[in-house]
This record gives sequence, C-alpha cells and structure tokens, in this order.
Amino acid sequence: MNKGYYWCWVVFILFVACEENEDYKTYLESGDPLIQANLQLTDVMVHDIFSPPVASRIYAYPAIAAFEVAAIADPELFAPLMGQLNQSKQLEVDISEEVYLPLAAIAAYYKVGAQLVFSEKELLKHRDLLYERARKEGLSKRKLQASIRLGEEVGANILEYAAKDNYHQSRSFEKYTIKNDPGTWKPTPPAYMEGIEPHWNKIRPFVLDSANQYIPKASTPFDIIPESDFFQEAKEVMDAGKTLSEEEREIAYFWDCNPYKMNVKGHVMYAEKKITPGGHWMGIAGIASKAKDLSWESTAEALAYTSVFLFDGFIACWDEKYRSILIRPETYINLYMDEDWLPLLQTPPFPEYTSGHSVISTAAAKALTNLLGEPFHIVDSTEVKYGLGIREFDSFNQAAAEAAISRFYGGIHYIPAIDNGVEQGEMVANHILNKIHTRRETLASFDKE
Repeated sequence: MNKGYYWCWVVFILFVACEENEDYKTYLESGDPLIQANLQLTDVMVHDIFSPPVASRIYAYPAIAAFEVAAIADPELFAPLMGQLNQSKQLEVDISEEVYLPLAAIAAYYKVGAQLVFSEKELLKHRDLLYERARKEGLSKRKLQASIRLGEEVGANILEYAAKDNYHQSRSFEKYTIKNDPGTWKPTPPAYMEGIEPHWNKIRPFVLDSANQYIPKASTPFDIIPESDFFQEAKEVMDAGKTLSEEEREIAYFWDCNPYKMNVKGHVMYAEKKITPGGHWMGIAGIASKAKDLSWESTAEALAYTSVFLFDGFIACWDEKYRSILIRPETYINLYMDEDWLPLLQTPPFPEYTSGHSVISTAAAKALTNLLGEPFHIVDSTEVKYGLGIREFDSFNQAAAEAAISRFYGGIHYIPAIDNGVEQGEMVANHILNKIHTRRETLASFDKE
C-alpha cells in the first residue's frame, strides 16, 4: 500500500472517530420529546388521581419552564412568559457553559413536573431514558451535564414562583360545608364525595386580575314549580337523557374526563381512572403540534400557552361554582321528577354552575386558534388509551363546542351552565389574549398601543 495513501486513510479514520455524532439532534430538535413528556405527566396524574383544577396547575408550571428555555434559545422570536405573568420576574440565568438547549428544556420540564406529582419516580424514569438515548446518539457527557444544569436552574426558578401561588396554603383550608338551602349543591351517588376545591378562587391566577374578574350571568333562579324556567331546564336534561342518539352518547363519553368515576359492584367500590378535562386539551395541544411538525421551541410555546388559558379558566369557573353552589340535575330530578332517573355520566363532585368543560374548552380553543389558526383539522386520539375511539374536528373551536354540549348529553349540566360557561371562557380567553404574548413581534406591537 502506498504510504501516502495509508496515512491519509489513518487521518480520515481519526477525524471520523473524534467528530461528535449528532444523531441526537434529529429527535431532540423536534417537538416529540416535549409531547411525550406531557403525555407521561398525564399518565402519572391519572395514576395519582388529581382533581381537574389541580391538574391544570400541574400541567402549567412544567410547560412554562420548558418555554422559558425556548425563549432563551431564540430571544429574537420568543418573549418569555416570566415577567408577564402575575407576580413574576423575568429569569436571569448564566449560560457561560456550552449547553444544548433542546435538552435543557426537557430537563426544566421534568424538574418541575416531578415536584408537583406523587409518583415522581415514574416520571423521572422516562426522563432518564431520554438522557440515555441522547448519550447513545452522540451527545457528549459534558454537554449533557451542562444542559441538565441549566434546565434544572430554570426549573428551580419556576418552582420558586409556583410556591407563592397559595396552593400549599389552601391544602389546610376548611372543607366545603353543605348548605340546607334546597337549591344548593349536595353530594351525589354513588360515592357522595365532598365538594372538590372549594377555595380554588384563592389560587393566584396567571393573567386574570382576580378570580371574580369575569363573573358570568346569574343562573336561572331555583324553583320547583313545573311552570318555572328552572323546572323546565331540569326537565330538558331528563328528557334528553331518555332519547339520546348513538352519536350523542359517544360524544358524552368521549368528553367525560372524570378522574373520580366510581364503580360499585355489590359491596365493593373502586375508582376508574381517567384523564381530566385539562389533560384532554393538553393532549390536543400535543396532537396539533405534531400535526403541524412544530419545532421544539414552538411545541413548548403551544403547551405553555394552552396551559395558561386552562389554569385561569379553572380559577374563574370554580369561583362561580362555589358562589352559586347550584344543585346538580341528578339531585333535582330525583327529588322533584323521577327518583329512578340516572344521568348517562357520573355526576362530578362539585357544584353545577358554570360548566367547567364549557369554560376551559372555550379558553383552550381560543389559545390554540390564536397560535395555529383556523381551520385546523384535528384527529383527536387523546382518549384512545382510555378505551374510547377518535373524533375529528375542523377547528379547535368546533372541538370546544362539542365538549361543551357533551355535558348536557351526559345529564350533568343544564343548558344555561353550558351557554354561559362558553361566554365566561370567551371573556377569560380574550383577557389573556390581550395581556400576554409569546412572540416578540406581537408583544412589541401591543407595547406601542
């Protein structure tokens, strides 16, 4: 062999051996790792059984943490949420080390998420598998460690912000006391659970000025006279429950999203674990991000932005629920119409007015429409792992409208709770749309006004 050719070959082999394999970039620079992290967080929450309002909090802070890293990665495009959210300050982090920001975003997400659930080990197991994959696909140990340090620093800052939202203090607040007034909410079968999160209006909103900033129209006055509006609204629920079409039943089950569903067999009662309403919409945000083939930064934006609308939507809705503390259709119908009537869906353990699905679905749909536009074809497979099929929509707003009316089909809401809940969700969403912005260009244009 020619000596010159031999040494050229040796140099080439050494160059290839020393060059960093960058296969890890293909996966980590897509939105898939964050979408999977969101799904894994959902799985853990389903296992741990968190209430819908609490679940909205658990979704929000990790997503915000990941988006703050995205804002670091592209500061000319993205405007960080910290500094815009109530009582928040823009983060100051040192990036003197060589970091890989897509991985830092993942580290930030898992750092926060693990602190907010009970089964943190299960969540961190998925995180560690991702780290291992990144190393196998060529990410150097030095970059990996630097990226984790940065991500966990961002996560620690978000956790410090979260610790001041009054959630932990609210764990020691008094339980809801049942009122004697016949028009007020009472626990419903089969578990007769106590009222969930009666003090959620004490939690700090992200954007709303206060929990009661957008109080909806008053509910129909309670009455038991057959000619009254309230009696007729209850009768409408009862009659609809007896004549549901197959598609209406399918719609009701698809949007059930009740983490509290209790099953009774003989003397045994056991829970059927399900996704929460907010979890369903965070799933849609991930599906839409995947369908649009968004980058990791834009996926982080979609998840964080949607979670903020959900969080404040729950605060506004729960404020009204425990102000009006309205009786549920099941209780009313059994007392004054038909003692054997049962709703298609199990009644959730909190007051009726307004419909949580109507408020938060409307808000989330407006968030996603603002980011991704309309029309937007969605193949919603969120409920497949819970034994249901898929449903398709041509816009987020269409999906939200179906989620809202599903509560009437399910027999757990009167029509005013749905219609006025949609209006409340619109008010909350419009307020957020005008107050916070994830894009520098949009933020700058609003600052000029």
